[in-house]
Amino acid sequence: MNTLHQIQHPKIFFALILCFSLFSASLYGQKQKNTRNLFLEAGYSQDEIDKKVEKAYYDLFEGPERIYFEVGDSMGYVSDIKNHDVRTEGVSYGMMVAVQLNKKEVFDRIWRWSKKYLQHQEGPRKGYFAWSFDPERMKINSPGSASDGEFYFVTTLLLASNRWGNDTGIDYYAEARNILDAMWEKDGTGNIHNIINVEHKQISFVPEGGGYNWTDPSYHVPAFYEIWAEYANDGHEQFYRDCADTSRVFLHRACHPVTGLNSDYTEFNGEPHPTPWMKPGFRYDSWRVPMNIAMDYVWFGKDKEWQEDYAQRFQNFLRSEGMDSFKDQYNLDGSTPDWILPAGDYPPKLRHSLGLISTAATASLININNNKNSMDFVHKLWNEKLEPYEDGYFDPYYDGLLYLFSLMHLSGKYQIITPAQN
Repeated sequence: MNTLHQIQHPKIFFALILCFSLFSASLYGQKQKNTRNLFLEAGYSQDEIDKKVEKAYYDLFEGPERIYFEVGDSMGYVSDIKNHDVRTEGVSYGMMVAVQLNKKEVFDRIWRWSKKYLQHQEGPRKGYFAWSFDPERMKINSPGSASDGEFYFVTTLLLASNRWGNDTGIDYYAEARNILDAMWEKDGTGNIHNIINVEHKQISFVPEGGGYNWTDPSYHVPAFYEIWAEYANDGHEQFYRDCADTSRVFLHRACHPVTGLNSDYTEFNGEPHPTPWMKPGFRYDSWRVPMNIAMDYVWFGKDKEWQEDYAQRFQNFLRSEGMDSFKDQYNLDGSTPDWILPAGDYPPKLRHSLGLISTAATASLININNNKNSMDFVHKLWNEKLEPYEDGYFDPYYDGLLYLFSLMHLSGKYQIITPAQN
């Protein structure tokens, strides 16, 4: 019998609950209480849900097809297996998984590795990170930065500071501030800029050269700016809140009014931005947008009317394509693209991809209709598996991380972490 069930006096019961809550808070930091557990609402048990998330974590971080690799006694990294490199996207995603799931050792290992091998310690790029590294040759592939990497590094470090404090071996807050302070020192010297285009108050594709003057919609995570405004304490609080609001308005423009689809790359006004290496269209980066919008809706709820309309449009478009057959790349109007972006060394092919299935399911967090279709994506994701496709393609890195992120979102395990209360 559960011990709490044996306690008859209500005052004793609630006193014990209060003490346990305060004890947990003092150890691990507070998590916000209003995050939905959509899997639970869909009828799955908490035990089933916990095991589902635990298995996904095991597969990526510990299993035979893992993407996380430990180095020595104190370091580790996440690798994009299909592209044979380590990316700031991946290591910072790994840190987000670790701080959300209370995996402190994993978080610390990834941060130490990233700081040692990716972060520039001098020169115009000081404080920024090389976005791609070859773990076989132990050499940087490209010294430039992808702005989303820095964006995630700062956010995960601030959340880690809130969760574990700053006196357990790594001063997480100081490391976050080091990146932010370095960012604000960039004035164009050496053609290196702030990761945020200060004039447009939008995150840049890259903080140098021409990439400073356009953006990637999947880098727009308004919720992260709100976290910076609340916890960075660097004197730029109002600027970050302005950036959050600007990102929300930007997403209105970037997402197609009928399908909800957005281009991988855009101008700051939301219009598609073509590049020599990729034609405009809804492709791999774009998959992250519904997840980011759902996060902002749940965490801060400052743009609910548009976000609710967006989620309905986006999911309805995919439903119209077939729940078991919608593809992973489209023109913004929903038509089939003539040009297909390849994945790694695999030939170009349209697939029914786990990564998009996953992020599309997170948009159900925005669905307030509670009709019979409102849980269809939730059930679909629940029944998916991280395994090779029929053609042999297998991507535990990108598909896998988006799958794990989405399981965390839908189970209420991806939350704002507030400072520990003593």
